[in-house]
Amino acid sequence: MRVIALVKRILKQIVRDKRTMALLIMAPILVLTMLHLVFNGENYKPKVGFVDLPTALVEQLDDADEATVNLYETTDEAQTALKERDIDGYVSRSGTSLQLTLEGSDPTINGATMKWLQESLKSLNPDSSAAMLEVNYLHGSSKMSQFDSFGPVLLGFFIFFFVFLIAGVSFLRERTTGTLERLLCSPLRKWEIVIGYVIGFGIFTMIQATIIASYAIYVLGMMMEGAFIYVLVITLLLSLTALTLGVLLSAFANNELQMIQFIPLVIVPQIFFSGLFNLETISDYLSWVGPLTPLYYGADALRNVMIRGYGWGEISFDLLMLAGFSLLFMILNILALKKYRSI
Repeated sequence: MRVIALVKRILKQIVRDKRTMALLIMAPILVLTMLHLVFNGENYKPKVGFVDLPTALVEQLDDADEATVNLYETTDEAQTALKERDIDGYVSRSGTSLQLTLEGSDPTINGATMKWLQESLKSLNPDSSAAMLEVNYLHGSSKMSQFDSFGPVLLGFFIFFFVFLIAGVSFLRERTTGTLERLLCSPLRKWEIVIGYVIGFGIFTMIQATIIASYAIYVLGMMMEGAFIYVLVITLLLSLTALTLGVLLSAFANNELQMIQFIPLVIVPQIFFSGLFNLETISDYLSWVGPLTPLYYGADALRNVMIRGYGWGEISFDLLMLAGFSLLFMILNILALKKYRSI
């Protein structure tokens, strides 16, 4: 009877917590739906450029539905398109042979592009050696692993995830222990409280991000083509965004369990738009979500620096977006404090 009484109490406790009830049902449905939309999307179609090749050959290749073909008059035009990632690679003449130059930052796309070209050229002339391509890389190399490709994304994700969790739970504890209420009763303004918490937690997250990034690059040997200072700046802004978001959402949680419940709703969906999955294969009515998530810009900036070796010019937009997210979440934090003290 005592066991039955305990079971009844637990069931009543769960039923009373409407948020937990909804999460138990909706969170798995949301994640499974995202997986369905990602993995049941269209197959990736390589985007290949051709420079000064015989018209008959290009027309035959252009008839294929498995790839998108672009024509360029000069190698410089194709190289520019490759740097801007308008194409995955381009084919040009190199003496009597064909030369394929790949963008190179994603091994999966590299493999798909080479496979399509080799099969297409071989089908046009099975007895020809044209299917043997001389391959060059704008970024990376043939030895580039999946870990090198996904490493920057995973680095950004883990920093974002743990900072979000630690900041949210810590700020929640400040509120549940009465510390926040005492601060709100002091002469401090709401914006001063928010700035104070952001700077205080921010110092810790800066140290954390530096240690994690250093370990990934210098101990695990993660690919690093750009300057390490850029990685620190990106991870710092990404941590600041996660920090302000965690503090914001903690205002709507009453305990640690409810704080953790935000993870499958806020953190997990961002994984699908961070670069771990090719966004071009995701359904069109879902792909617009990516630019609304901070991890989308953080992961893109990290890959630009660590894989492509880019500098400020190429990552400035991503940094501005991360700073914008942080500022937005800080403003919302100030407004959320009205829940505890009116002006």
